[in-house]
Amino acid sequence: MSEKSLEKLFERLQGEFDTEEPKNGHQERFLAKLNQNKGVVALPRKQTSWWKPLSIAASIALLCIIGVQIFTQEQTIKEQVVEIAPEVSKTEFYFASLIEEQVQELKDAKSPETARLVEDTLFQLDKLETDYANLEQELVNGGDSKIILNAMITNFQTRIDLLKEVLASIENIKNLKSYNDENFTI
Repeated sequence: MSEKSLEKLFERLQGEFDTEEPKNGHQERFLAKLNQNKGVVALPRKQTSWWKPLSIAASIALLCIIGVQIFTQEQTIKEQVVEIAPEVSKTEFYFASLIEEQVQELKDAKSPETARLVEDTLFQLDKLETDYANLEQELVNGGDSKIILNAMITNFQTRIDLLKEVLASIENIKNLKSYNDENFTI
């Protein structure tokens, strides 16, 4: 059909389109009349909209779960330690930044001659870090705070001393290698 003929058809049928909804119970009445003619009795099918109450219940359950998680969120061990001893966070920040700088120097100084020394040192630092985490847990659990805080500071100092010692050893290895390379003649 052409566009003009479609327009003419719609102009001719204007106002004759059925746009209203049928009255409530129309489907049941229709089925009843249809079944009377056939002599078959069919029960009208009720549409159950069980998904609406189910979706509302699921939404409420989801909101409750989120609310419980937000309001009962436990503090991390770090937050609990800072709450017990606020000076720990400042000390930890200072030592951690110093240790991180030295660890980066250590990784930068890694060479085939010092690889094993660097790997062993990093392993020892991981052990000391695990010990520090255990000390934090003991502090949170209610141990003697003065002794534990001293142990935490000692742990940081031990890490720094270890890194200084290893960096000095690496420097000695490099100096010895360059000295040997200078004295070696072909």
